[in-house]
Amino acid sequence: MERVYVVGTADTKGEELGFLADAIAATGAIVCRVDVGTREATISPDIAAKDVAAHHPGGSTAVLGGNDRGAAVAAMGVAFTRFIQSRNDIAGVVGIGGGGGTSIITAGMRALPLGLPKIMVSTLASGDTAPYVDVSDIIMMPSVTDMAGLNRLSRVVLHNAAQAIAGMAGNPAPAADGKASIGLTMFGVTTPCVTAIADQLRDIYDCMVFHATGTGGRSMEKLADSGLLSGILDITTTEVCDLLCGGVLPATQDRFGAIARTKLPYVGSVGALDMVNFWAPSTIPERYRGRLFYEHNPNVTLMRTSTQECRAIGEWIGTRLAQCEGPVHFLIPEKGVSALDIEGGAFFDPEADAVLFDAIEHTIKPNGKRRITRLPLHINDPEFAMAAVAAFLDIASQ
Repeated sequence: MERVYVVGTADTKGEELGFLADAIAATGAIVCRVDVGTREATISPDIAAKDVAAHHPGGSTAVLGGNDRGAAVAAMGVAFTRFIQSRNDIAGVVGIGGGGGTSIITAGMRALPLGLPKIMVSTLASGDTAPYVDVSDIIMMPSVTDMAGLNRLSRVVLHNAAQAIAGMAGNPAPAADGKASIGLTMFGVTTPCVTAIADQLRDIYDCMVFHATGTGGRSMEKLADSGLLSGILDITTTEVCDLLCGGVLPATQDRFGAIARTKLPYVGSVGALDMVNFWAPSTIPERYRGRLFYEHNPNVTLMRTSTQECRAIGEWIGTRLAQCEGPVHFLIPEKGVSALDIEGGAFFDPEADAVLFDAIEHTIKPNGKRRITRLPLHINDPEFAMAAVAAFLDIASQ
């Protein structure tokens, strides 16, 4: 029997936790009250904090009993993440919290599959929620007032949260149309290529296109890790440039990690590896003064990657793809990697491109399952899109 998990720190938010759980139960949903507090609870939860804390790698004593609240909150976040991942009866999760509770509960929510209902009622929900939501689908709901005892407004907010989670949990989204889903990465300067690829594959696959802005690549790889993708056409790997060169749209060190872990069919390329992203010109680090820039718009400035940077970028990508045991086919468009990197374009630099291509080729370590192909084409040529489609259909059928 699936249940709605109602999570909070019962030492400081017990009254609110009980009210929210009762409101959800009144809809007919089965609830499970979970305490993630680090001190003595003021209500009797269904799952006590010590039982959650026992999921910490160091046991419950690594979470409870100390005097450092910050350390206890961080440890409980680890414990709750492992606890919630161990459950197989979750219809939805709703949490309530201030700073500590929000940190603990959203850590666990982020580890759950995309699509599973998640609502966090928080005193922090009207500010910068990026650290709590990251690339998940957590719904952040402002509590408006602090959670220091129920009042006429907090009762309404919690009632609405109860109705929302009960509605989502009780009426799950219908199953997809049966097409397998694939992930594609795109930037404005590779749009013609990726659009053409998606158009050619849409009759066969549900094509999910991700904007390669750092969060886009992470979202795609989270879907892969969640088992929701059947393959990837990673045409636009530009987030690596920002990671290595200090740009504002970076990948993380785990870029390509999901490809290695899942062994999904993977077709990759060098889309937009000619650029690093910064905001307005005034934000560009002093060490880059004098470099070649292109004003994409008044708030976004692009910097052309140098020969030395291209070598480092190529080696970084090739080394990580060399760790992939699934089918990998990497395509290199020898006539340019973006709309700006074309003969007559602002970032056209065949020498830097050649260094990039060589670095990838020398580090990717081709074998029976990993291939690299050079094509005398520009990345936005229709023929390149056709080659990418053919490469993907080939490895996807293996």
